[in-house]
Amino acid sequence: MNAIEIRGLTKSFRGMYALNGLDMTVPKGAIYGFIGENGSGKSTTEKLICGHLVADKGDIKLFGRDFTDAGVRVRVGALIENAGCFPGSSVYQNLMMQAINLGLDNPDEEIMRVLKIVRMEDNAALKFKKCSLGMKQRIGIAMALLGDPALLILDEPINGLDTDGMRIMREILVDITKTYGCTVLISSHILGELEKISTHYGIIREGRMVQELTAAEMDSRARVFVSLKTKDLDEAARLLQKKYGNVRIEEGYVRVYDVNETEAIVDFLIENGHIVSEIKKNKIGLEEYYIELMSRKESK
Repeated sequence: MNAIEIRGLTKSFRGMYALNGLDMTVPKGAIYGFIGENGSGKSTTEKLICGHLVADKGDIKLFGRDFTDAGVRVRVGALIENAGCFPGSSVYQNLMMQAINLGLDNPDEEIMRVLKIVRMEDNAALKFKKCSLGMKQRIGIAMALLGDPALLILDEPINGLDTDGMRIMREILVDITKTYGCTVLISSHILGELEKISTHYGIIREGRMVQELTAAEMDSRARVFVSLKTKDLDEAARLLQKKYGNVRIEEGYVRVYDVNETEAIVDFLIENGHIVSEIKKNKIGLEEYYIELMSRKESK
C-alpha cells in the first residue's frame, strides 16, 4: 500500500496554474525527497494533502483512502512554514496546547514521548523565544508527531540550519521511519542533505511531476566520471578532450565524464608530459543529477 497516491491534481490561483495535472506516489515507509525550484508547486501540493487548500480537480488518497476521510486525516502530521508557537510560553506549554487541541489521551506522556524523539526532553521548560532555529524546527516536528501519525509532511525543515543542526535533523528523520514506521514527505533546496536520507525522490517542475525514482535508481542512472589534478589543468583538459570527448574543468579538477579508466588516463597524461597529483572515481550527486535533468528538459 502507498502512503500517498495523487492523480491529475490541479490547482490555480487567479488563472495561473500552481499544479497542472500532478501525479505522485509515495510508498509507505519511505523518506520521499520532494524536489523543485521555487514556484514549482511543492508547498501547494503539501497544503492540498493537508487540507489547507482545495484543489480544482484531481484525486488524493492516503493509505488507500480518500484524504478527506476523518479516519485517515488523524494519521497525518505536518510542519509547513513554521511551528506556530507562542514565544513567551515554554516548549512544554506549547506542546500541551496542541495536545489539548488534538484531544489526546495522556497528553503529558505523549509530550515527553515526542520530545525524546526530537532530542529535546531536557529543554521542556525553555521558553520558545529562547530556542535556536534548529530547536524551533525540532519543536515543530514534535508538534507534528503528537498523536503518533503514520505520515509526516515537512516543508523545508532543514533550511537555515547549521551543520550540527542538519545532522541532528537527519538522525531524527531516519529514526522516525525506522523505529516508528512513519512515512516522511520532505521538501528542501539543500539537495546534498536530502541525498543522505531519502529512499525515494519526486522531481516537480511547473506543477507537473518530471520524474519519480528510488535512491537506488538514481544511483544507477547517475553518470560516472574521473576527476584529477595536474599542474596545467587547461592543457590536460585539452588533451583528454581529444581522446575521451566529454571533459570539463570544474571545482578545481579536470572531470572526464562517462569514463572509469583511471590507470589509462594517468598513463596517457604521463606520455604527454603531465604528472597527475590526484585522481579519483566519482558519481554525480543528487544536485548535479537534478541540474542535468532540468537542462535536458529545457533543451527539448
